[in-house]
Amino acid sequence: MQRASRLKRELQMLSTEPPPGITCWQTEERIDELCAQIVGGADTPYEGGLFSLEIKVPERYPFEPPKIRFLTPIYHPNIDNSGRICHDALKLPPKGAWKPSLNISTVLTSIQLLMAEPNPDDPLMADISSEFKYNKQLFTEKAKKWTQEHAVQKNTGVMEGNKENNPDQKALSRKREAQQEVEASAKKTCV
Repeated sequence: MQRASRLKRELQMLSTEPPPGITCWQTEERIDELCAQIVGGADTPYEGGLFSLEIKVPERYPFEPPKIRFLTPIYHPNIDNSGRICHDALKLPPKGAWKPSLNISTVLTSIQLLMAEPNPDDPLMADISSEFKYNKQLFTEKAKKWTQEHAVQKNTGVMEGNKENNPDQKALSRKREAQQEVEASAKKTCV
């Protein structure tokens, strides 16, 4: 019962005051399964990408952390090929830093920060971590390539010849179309 009321409050907060670049919603009628999206940060190799995540909320939440994984492939030292994330906030003490005072919004924000600032000293992907430490240019090139291949939504329907077809209008249109495409596909994959 505590999980349901807490999640209801958190989802309300996420819909009315979402953190910048983060959206989160409930899948169908299952309160224990959520979907989220994180926009790749400016001046990072993930810029321009829209990354989908799956969130499974355990029965003992908030006394146990949510299980979060990336559905969108991402080239990152702390995220493996299955989308699992190595982050202290997703583990219980003594090895982790999860506390019941944390919530899904703060965890998603910390994952967004981890995307911008990888932790190569606690990697899930040793080869990517080594690359990040010793050949940052190669790491950045590969991360940008993966972002372009997997996380950048292709623009398929900008109307040409429209008077309102200015750069701001195009960007808004692309963002809206991308959001709809990703939400549709994320709802399919999260269910």
